[in-house]
Amino acid sequence: MNYLAHAYLSFHDQSLIVGNMIADYVKGKQWQEYEPHIQQGIQLHRAIDNFTDTHPVTLAAREYFQPSCGRYSAVFIDIVYDHFLATDPSIFTDKTLPAFSREVYAVIASHHDILPPVFQQVFHHMQQHDWLYGYRFMDGIYKSFNGIVHRAKYLDVTADAPYIVLKEHYDTLAAHYRTFFPELVAFVKTYTH
Repeated sequence: MNYLAHAYLSFHDQSLIVGNMIADYVKGKQWQEYEPHIQQGIQLHRAIDNFTDTHPVTLAAREYFQPSCGRYSAVFIDIVYDHFLATDPSIFTDKTLPAFSREVYAVIASHHDILPPVFQQVFHHMQQHDWLYGYRFMDGIYKSFNGIVHRAKYLDVTADAPYIVLKEHYDTLAAHYRTFFPELVAFVKTYTH
C-alpha cells in the first residue's frame, strides 16, 4: 500500500501514523531507535506490505502492469489502491479527505525532528503538493507514476505506460480493490489488538 492507505490504517493513532509513514526510510534495525509506539507503526507498515504483496487479489491486479512495468508493477498497484481508497465513498468524501490529509500532515510535522532525513524531504513535497488528497484525481495518480518512473533505476518506460494500463482496466482494478481492502482492514484490526 502507499502513503494514504498506511495513514488511514493507523486509525488516527499519532504514533502509528508516524511509524507507518516513515517505515520505508528506516533501514535494518534502525526501527529499534524509536520509542515503542512508533516502533509498532513501523512494524505495522511492514505487516501491511507483506499482507498486500502476498494477497492473491493483489497478485492478480499486478498482472495488468507486468508486461510494461515488470517488477515495478507492485509499486504501481500500491498507488492505484490509494486512488481507489481516496475515491471510496464509504471511507472518504471530497470534504473528509482534505481534512484527513491535513490531520496526517500536522501529526508528521509535529514529529519533524525524529523523521529520517530523506523522509523529511519527501514529506516537504508531500505536504506542499498535497499528495494524500491528490490520489483522488487521475492527474494526481499520473504525477505519482511520474515520480516513480523518475526514481526507478531499472524501468525504461514513461508514466504513460502504467497510466494507460490503469485507464484500460479501471473497473477491473476497482473491483480488485473492493475485494481486497476490507480484508486488509480486518487484518490490521486483528494485528493491532
